[in-house]
Amino acid sequence: MSRRPVIGVTLDSEQPGGYSKYPWYALRRNYLDAVAAAGGLPVAVPHDAVLAGDYLDHLDALVVTGGAFDVDPSLYGDAGRRATVTLKQNRTEAELALTVGALGRNMPVLGICGGQQLLAVALGGTLIQHIPDVVADALPHEQPNPRHEPGHTVSVVAGTLLHRIVGTGETHHQAVRDPGRYAVVNAVAPDGVIEGVEDTRHRFCLGVQWHPEYFIDPGDRRIFDALIAACRP
Repeated sequence: MSRRPVIGVTLDSEQPGGYSKYPWYALRRNYLDAVAAAGGLPVAVPHDAVLAGDYLDHLDALVVTGGAFDVDPSLYGDAGRRATVTLKQNRTEAELALTVGALGRNMPVLGICGGQQLLAVALGGTLIQHIPDVVADALPHEQPNPRHEPGHTVSVVAGTLLHRIVGTGETHHQAVRDPGRYAVVNAVAPDGVIEGVEDTRHRFCLGVQWHPEYFIDPGDRRIFDALIAACRP
């Protein structure tokens, strides 16, 4: 592939207020900068589940971003919804259609933070709605310090795709509870909370709970490099 691979990056959405009196999209620029730095051509993808296939026709890979909201518990079989759960139904519907469609095409997919949680659900996994309810003495996964600073260590599981990318060693309110039948856990926090999943049935299917677009650790940049490399024949 002589041209830059076209990488779809999902947007966040906000209700009227702040930037505009009308509904608006938002995205931190470092998501796009990270893709471009790795050799990709980043393209922001809006929320329209009906058009998911049309968008995918023009993409070589998909990055599902994070945001201050949660995946609807009904999508992974939980009948009740905790009061702390905040939904963005249109966004989740569109991102799920994009993710399932991309995986169906064996297109490289990278899920980040909430995108990792949605990827886990798309692969048949389930989520913990609120970590402190389930994990005793849990770390502060809703990171109190700025995102461009490290929050806690993560142990990368040997033998996984993530391990091959970032190497050995240690390098959010909701978290993956069960990765599902086919997904593999690739990273774990010191308190046992799952910090990443992947699925070896696909060419490149990787999710991480942290934000590699900040390039805090050398391995973070390598995640984006690997995504772009997976687009090339």
